[in-house]
Amino acid sequence: MKGIVKVFPGVRALDGVDLEVQAGEVHCLLGQNGAGKSTLIKVLAGAHQPDEGVITWQGEQIRLPNPLAALHQGIATIYQELDLVDGLSVAENIYLGHEHATAGFAKRGDTERAAADLLARLGHPEISPRTEVGTMSAAGKQIVSMARALSHDVKLIVMDEPSAVLDQEEVGQLFAVIRDLVDQGVAVVYISHRLEEIRQIGHRVTVLKDGRTVATGLDARETPTAELIRRMTGRNVEYAFPERTPVPDDAEVMLDVRELSLPGAFSDVNLQVRRGEIVGLAGLVGSGRSEILEAIYGARKPATGSVSVAGHKLRPGSVRSAVTAGVGLAPEERKSQGLLLDEAIYRNVSLATLTRFARTGFVQRTTEREAAREHVRALDVRPPDVDRAARTLSGGNQQKVVLARWLLRECRVLLLDEPTRGVDVGARSELYALVHQLANDGVAVVLVSSEIPEVLGLADRVLVLSDGRIVHAAPADQIDEHQVLDLVMEGSPA
Repeated sequence: MKGIVKVFPGVRALDGVDLEVQAGEVHCLLGQNGAGKSTLIKVLAGAHQPDEGVITWQGEQIRLPNPLAALHQGIATIYQELDLVDGLSVAENIYLGHEHATAGFAKRGDTERAAADLLARLGHPEISPRTEVGTMSAAGKQIVSMARALSHDVKLIVMDEPSAVLDQEEVGQLFAVIRDLVDQGVAVVYISHRLEEIRQIGHRVTVLKDGRTVATGLDARETPTAELIRRMTGRNVEYAFPERTPVPDDAEVMLDVRELSLPGAFSDVNLQVRRGEIVGLAGLVGSGRSEILEAIYGARKPATGSVSVAGHKLRPGSVRSAVTAGVGLAPEERKSQGLLLDEAIYRNVSLATLTRFARTGFVQRTTEREAAREHVRALDVRPPDVDRAARTLSGGNQQKVVLARWLLRECRVLLLDEPTRGVDVGARSELYALVHQLANDGVAVVLVSSEIPEVLGLADRVLVLSDGRIVHAAPADQIDEHQVLDLVMEGSPA
């Protein structure tokens, strides 16, 4: 790709980007949110048409008018926002658009057998081709999306944050699949904000900043991390967590969870969080972390147990009860669960506080906008235009909008599920500082993250989960990453 330019109304998303990928290599594409990575891969996938520039494929200049044309050329893209059909089975999703059929009739048995072979190749033979995709976890859906890409005769696969919803073991399986593809001469464009992954799987690196190529052909294993960060951000960013002020032992217990259980998800969970304290939940995908947060928030109704906020017991399975008591949730899937993507930023910010702006049944838009604008400025959401659709923001800024909602609501308990997923290194530093500031202001925070160093760096206390049970609890400065990994893998109390 040479000199690729893409202009949207008021935004020059790509300003002459160059990208060269060789057969049989993993080429890593880096850049902060808003650098142009997603736009570039959509041009390569045929979803966007470039305003300038050329694409040369296997020595010939080509045009990709739509995604089907890209697939016919052997270019498959796995997007961060998975484009699966929840109402169809795993096998139907994998072969959607190129079903095994005779005389116009789908051959279900052949389709399911072929799907099973692909799932086994990806290291997940336990996934049934007949399972309805809508019932699967985010990690399971990611596997199905990868299987669908492999169902085509691909020569280039673009993977946008493929490891974001996978645990450590699943990432290892993903890397084994990628290495197998590379050995067969397939090229892979790999996008990730986890720089340690670049070292493990990448060969060469291209860095984008502000819609331009600022570095290309860098050696993925030899280029220092500090250099990659400097290229991405234009400045030096330290991987340091803000200093924490110890929470007094006699601080008020703001969140009190007693004997909470939900069959198939978690059992006998006891959790207390004091005012101004950050408690981290560490565990593998599927250990019950997200389900616990959802039960506290009222999005799931537990079978047994209770949740209290500042001594007030919440009604089980009632989001209204939780929000009224001062509980806020930033969910794992912020785009599908946390935001109205096509609505303005101000409407997303005010979503939990609409009654404050209502007069005789009508929302006072001017007051609503001004309140949202105040919090957007405080969190440095960029751009700060509160009338802009939430969809147009980068991942880090979308996360700030979700947090602004709960700041406006003045919540007392904040539940953060994977708060930095899909967020670049520069924006991470800002979010870390913001979470600490909220705690310093007296908010009780419960944090879930698949990145153990993040849990240990942000939290005051860490609870380790395995198979839906808390198997260990310790101050964050008295446990290390290796101990956490041993605990989540072994699943027994230390």
